[in-house]
Amino acid sequence: MPPGIAFEDAAVRDWDFPRAVAGVTLLVEHGREQGVPDEVALAGSGLSVADVVAVTEVTAAQELRVVRNLRARLGEVGSDVGRRYRAATFGALGYALLASRTVHEAMNVALRFLDLSHTFAIPRVELDGDRVDVVVDGAGLPADVRRFLVERDAAAIRAVLVEIAGLRVSSGRGAGTSRVLSFDVALLDRPLSHSDASTLASCEAACRDVVERRRELPGFAGQVRVLVTQRLPSGAPMVTVAAAVGVSERTLRRRLTAEGTSYQLLLDEVRGSMAAELLGTGRLSVEEVGLRLGYAEATSFIAAHRRWTGETPGGRGRRRGTT
Repeated sequence: MPPGIAFEDAAVRDWDFPRAVAGVTLLVEHGREQGVPDEVALAGSGLSVADVVAVTEVTAAQELRVVRNLRARLGEVGSDVGRRYRAATFGALGYALLASRTVHEAMNVALRFLDLSHTFAIPRVELDGDRVDVVVDGAGLPADVRRFLVERDAAAIRAVLVEIAGLRVSSGRGAGTSRVLSFDVALLDRPLSHSDASTLASCEAACRDVVERRRELPGFAGQVRVLVTQRLPSGAPMVTVAAAVGVSERTLRRRLTAEGTSYQLLLDEVRGSMAAELLGTGRLSVEEVGLRLGYAEATSFIAAHRRWTGETPGGRGRRRGTT
């Protein structure tokens, strides 16, 4: 590796992590344009058409279900879906990429917060003489969707590199199940036109907040938390969430206990976090917030909020308004 050039290791080693709903949205949009009804694209995922607009996160299993549905109807169209990606698709991560000073810095940001992307094929960066190779490897992916995902993720990475820096990126097949994106090593120092240190700092802080929340509850409990969040308006009954992950209620309890938590603790954590966020906007009444959290009566929400925080939702709002 030439002196002065280094890349951060990817922040994750596995693809089975919660991810933003935007990846599913692009899959559904592509299917719709090709004549696949939204309901068909989402079949078996536990997501409705309304969910794709309303929720913020999905599990890897949910996105994989949509991939399988699309592949069954349209074939290997991963590259076509990948070309739809833009930096803004990735939210705070995408804006951090745009605000980076150079291509090198943007790539390090992407690798550091990889679990905020929608990738399944975890990429790695290698230097080969005067070329930079981004290897998008699908070795650990389910065989039936491996080609689709590798080609989608490689096309998405290429699209963003072209967008943020105008790079000339060549693409070819690597060994086995990988694709390789390649460009001149000298382009790593290319300055980006939207570079802004203040924006980069704020976007990186936002990325850290989301990543820390996700990583503090990995594995099965993390999947359950995403599914609970999606089902809050209906109260997130345990039987519904258990069915969504394909286990019985008894097994759900046992697996959560093995990970040091419980269903009620997860439900309270999700509700408490969302209550703070919704009340903080000042745009919703206590009754409206309670309904969004799955409480049929405002009194039930008020009692729960007092249990979480030691004060009523109204009291918290008044205290904030006086500070």
